[in-house]
Amino acid sequence: MINVVVLIYSKKGGTLQLAEEICKGIGSVSGVESRLRRVDELKNRSVQQRLNEKYEKIQIINKKDIINCHGLILGSPTRFGNMAAELKYFIDQTLDLWISGELVGKPGAVFTSTGSLHGGQETTLLSMMLPLFHHGMLLSGIPYTEPSLSETKTGGTPYGASHVSSTQKKESGLSTEERRLGYVLGARIAKIANKLS
Repeated sequence: MINVVVLIYSKKGGTLQLAEEICKGIGSVSGVESRLRRVDELKNRSVQQRLNEKYEKIQIINKKDIINCHGLILGSPTRFGNMAAELKYFIDQTLDLWISGELVGKPGAVFTSTGSLHGGQETTLLSMMLPLFHHGMLLSGIPYTEPSLSETKTGGTPYGASHVSSTQKKESGLSTEERRLGYVLGARIAKIANKLS
């Protein structure tokens, strides 16, 4: 079975919601399955700082997941226009995988969630792409042939799926367009992984 790893860090749940849509898109492609994983925390959290219970139940990534994947999609909230330190910390430990070329020629993509409309989504997506380029991955975004990309008033970029979790919105869930773009991104990477395998 071909598998695409969706590797995330999610603090408030927006990135996790988008990851779930991406996994649905991956699962829509016959013969391909998603493997949702998360990175470990960098510091211990007190009871008041506990992570989302649903998120805590996601298996923590290990290097075998990366070695055995046929595609990799990274997701992170935006931290000052960059990926979260927790995700960067894991990536910084993949030198051995870079040396052995484990990800060379595999499809990859990125996605993010921000608290405001102009919260640095595109710079975050680009920052997550850089290490994937160094690993020799074949990166894909979302083409403008997808109508939701032109219709969205919230998240969604050609660089990857995104979500705006503005505190001013009555509903903190994904918009219709954000859901669709997450699904499309997952299906796109799954189709490419299927063809390359």
